[in-house]
Amino acid sequence: MPEAQRLSVTWVGHSTVLVEAAGVRLLTDPLLRRRLGHVFRVAPAAEPLADELDAVLISHVHYDHLHLPSLKLVRARQYVVPPGCRQFLERRGFGPVVELEEGEELEIGALTVRATHAVHQARRSLRQQATPSLGYLISAPARLYFAGDTDVFEGMRELAPLDVALLPIWGWGPRVGRGHLDPHGAAEALRLLRPRLAVPIHWGTYRRIGMSRDATVLREPPARFERLARELAPEVDVRVLAPGERLDLDTTESGTA
Repeated sequence: MPEAQRLSVTWVGHSTVLVEAAGVRLLTDPLLRRRLGHVFRVAPAAEPLADELDAVLISHVHYDHLHLPSLKLVRARQYVVPPGCRQFLERRGFGPVVELEEGEELEIGALTVRATHAVHQARRSLRQQATPSLGYLISAPARLYFAGDTDVFEGMRELAPLDVALLPIWGWGPRVGRGHLDPHGAAEALRLLRPRLAVPIHWGTYRRIGMSRDATVLREPPARFERLARELAPEVDVRVLAPGERLDLDTTESGTA
């Protein structure tokens, strides 16, 4: 397959996805460590990302999405963040850092990255001011949407049609709160986004202390998402990946590229 038409998606785990397209390598919300506070990784350990990344895309400031120990494990040419996050990273030695307002675009190699709306309250701590949350629309050779953390919102229609939607469907506890998608919310989002293919993320990677590690329990959210997607958006091809699994796509089959 020619490099300009190559698109691969590797779900590293949680909200961390390696997107490789047209010779460009992007990583979303790196969370690579075994432990985050009272939460432990129950999926296999993340493979080291030895090659330099063209960019790291950060959706918001919550610790499981902007995780400094994990950022130190990767090498990137730049970091793309929501407004209000640039100084936070620069003061800790990361850079260059580019802040994107909702609707702004950045050219990274042959790709265009646009910051999109997200419905999610985010602050680093109770003492710090809230900062915006973002999703990202990555275009050329295909249209791929990384939702970050968000609830369903009507403006998702404006992102359609898509080739790939990377949608969070769960978390690490018994329920997800406001500003998150559960399996039903993610299936509702498919009706608005109209992707050719959807990959559920943000599930089955980390668990709170005391919660089950049973494989059937961990796989229940994506199984429910698949069932609901068949009912609400039967035209969408749902691909459930295991942490670390890679999906290669031929963008010549794209209806949007």
